[in-house]
Amino acid sequence: MLSLKGEQIYLRALEPKDLDFLYQLENDMSIWEISGTLKPYSKKVLQLYLENAHRDIYDVKQLRLCICNHCDDCIGLIDLFDFDPKNRRAGIGIVITKTEDRNKGVGAEAISLLCDYAFSILDLHQLYANILEENKSSIHLFEKLGFDKIGVKKEWIRTNSGFKNEIIFQKINSNVS
Repeated sequence: MLSLKGEQIYLRALEPKDLDFLYQLENDMSIWEISGTLKPYSKKVLQLYLENAHRDIYDVKQLRLCICNHCDDCIGLIDLFDFDPKNRRAGIGIVITKTEDRNKGVGAEAISLLCDYAFSILDLHQLYANILEENKSSIHLFEKLGFDKIGVKKEWIRTNSGFKNEIIFQKINSNVS
């Protein structure tokens, strides 16, 4: 039986109580580079987002889940985005907010849970991840979880220090035809 609960964490839908967490995360300029954010979000805009977070993945083409530890603290977010049911694929993205929660298996567990959900419940054929070339930790993580490097988008992400390459990783569900 599929569960969105692991040994260290569980995944759950966004709740109204997540407003402050979402506000802090979305306004953290250190991750704007990977999220494509160009300006701060107001609490009002994020409240409207939370009010619509219940909408179906087939409608909004995205699923965002909170990564929670067993003390019920939200420690990150994991997304399916660019959901394409016709071609049975989606992108996957993850952020663990605090450095002290990283490199402890939390990200691997969250990605594994979401992959299981995407492959068995949504019946996806493939997942992909876009990772900055300099993000060695994420590259190692996705490779460890069976994602294959399939290409490099040269000078894809513009930053204050210039353009950066982005690597595309892909995982094919071998149980689906």
